[in-house]
Amino acid sequence: MTGRVRLLLADDHALMRAGLRALVESWEGVEVVAEADDGREAVALALRHRPDVVLVDIAMKGMDGLRATEEIRRADPAIRVVIVSMHGGRDFIDRALKAGASGYVLKDAAEADLEAAIRAACRGEVYLSPAVAREVVAGYVQGPEGGDKAAGLLTPRQAEVLKLIGEGRNTKEIARLLGLSAKTVEAHRGQIMERLGVHDAANLVLEAVRRGLITLDR
Repeated sequence: MTGRVRLLLADDHALMRAGLRALVESWEGVEVVAEADDGREAVALALRHRPDVVLVDIAMKGMDGLRATEEIRRADPAIRVVIVSMHGGRDFIDRALKAGASGYVLKDAAEADLEAAIRAACRGEVYLSPAVAREVVAGYVQGPEGGDKAAGLLTPRQAEVLKLIGEGRNTKEIARLLGLSAKTVEAHRGQIMERLGVHDAANLVLEAVRRGLITLDR
């Protein structure tokens, strides 16, 4: 992980926080700046310390993690939030993404998934651990809307960029694979989001799957 990453941990179980802290601080360049044991404290500490990423559990006393995510993102969109939860149901995932979460990782996921989620959040991208991604795709595969209407919606180059985004590729990787500059890739991403009618990265891949433009195989 390049560059220094400042994290805030929010979980109402002290042992869980201790385990998370030991794990993330074993990664080079990662620092935990604060810990919270409920949603309200998480919001207050996030606005005080302005971490790069907040790791948030959903089920917490007082204010839950979904409401905390929404309030943190509304107060400071530069702060990214990654949900770390035992709840893998579609409703929880949908609500987390709508609240502005940049990632969703199950507590029984591999350590590499959590690191990938944090790295993606720092880049302004979205990461769903494989089990979460399968749950999301299952909800859309029953009947993606507008598959025929989507034909011709994107240029061939935009379709290539979108496919690579759906594979979890970052801007530099896409630029290298397609022989483009990073600036051009970002321009294509912005145009794709405009054509799909989405305004944040969290919903870009989901909307593309819903329209039948891409599929996710995880």
